[in-house]
Amino acid sequence: MNYYYTWQPSTNTKIVTDLTKALNGEYHAIHCYEQLANQAPNQEIKNRILEIRNDEIIHYHLISPIYISLTGNKFSPQLTEPCAADFRSGVLASFKDEQETVDFYHRIARESNDSLIMDTFQQAAADEQNHAVWFLYFMNHQ
Repeated sequence: MNYYYTWQPSTNTKIVTDLTKALNGEYHAIHCYEQLANQAPNQEIKNRILEIRNDEIIHYHLISPIYISLTGNKFSPQLTEPCAADFRSGVLASFKDEQETVDFYHRIARESNDSLIMDTFQQAAADEQNHAVWFLYFMNHQ
């Protein structure tokens, strides 16, 4: 899906900083959820984690064009922290991260006056909340 934006590159450092954090977070989740899926105790959990990972890929691809349109530059993601070493630690870290991301994405949506940014981050926040519920389920059923 391609989006074309009409606004000019922005000097609004707050939204660019938030987009940078969001993109790095999505990139981290994509990377770590692949590792976590491979550590899953069964195929059902592995498949669910891979579905969550696919949502994170979608988020990354929805947020990236917004970053490009505001900065005029392609985003170069950075892994800002390592993935958890084992499944239980990974699930706990993922639950916490997803919950924090919900709040972060809601704030971005609230602070924006651009409907595309608001809609993108409201939908992503809803997805992240759903992911958190799955990680909570994994924590309680292992």
